[in-house]
Amino acid sequence: MKEQLIISVGREFGSGGHEIAKILSEHYKIDLLDHNLLDEIAVERGLDADTLRHLDEKHIAPFVSRSVRNFSVSPEKNIAQLQFDYIEKKAAKGDSFVIVGRCSEQVLKAYDSMVSVFVLGEKHHKIQRICELFKLSEEKAEKFMKEKDTKRKRYHNGHCEGKWGDSRNYDISVNSSVLGIEGTVAVLIDFIDRKRQL
Repeated sequence: MKEQLIISVGREFGSGGHEIAKILSEHYKIDLLDHNLLDEIAVERGLDADTLRHLDEKHIAPFVSRSVRNFSVSPEKNIAQLQFDYIEKKAAKGDSFVIVGRCSEQVLKAYDSMVSVFVLGEKHHKIQRICELFKLSEEKAEKFMKEKDTKRKRYHNGHCEGKWGDSRNYDISVNSSVLGIEGTVAVLIDFIDRKRQL
């Protein structure tokens, strides 16, 4: 049986983290789990995928997220927990995969086979990338970037002890603006391969 490899990729919006995760999944020939995770959960649980997407990565207001016997009155919290349970089950089965976001560096921290990565970037480079990808003005791209990163931060910090983007919570944090996408991937592959030999 092939040795298990889990790569957790956290990222700032516009840093190219998702593209990097995709290239890593292709390099190691393992599955990429991102938004498609919701489709797999919907099929497995007989749920509506569009409803799951609508509630995905939403901030949970503490005063409305009461839990009784591990069941929350917050649908957002329940959707998050479904995803955490799903990736933990895949990891426990010995599956290898790249997982984007989903608090995976925290949820799967017990697995020695996991390498956790956080991809960041310089503000002006991220804005430029967002402008090109979404055909936005610089002003709208910056606003969009702030909204997405605020959403990710609030979601992550609402579910995890460690803070989103704090380098102490990841095996490696890398600035993709310095190295570019290909250079960042090369550094990460070298790091991942070395960590697997420990």
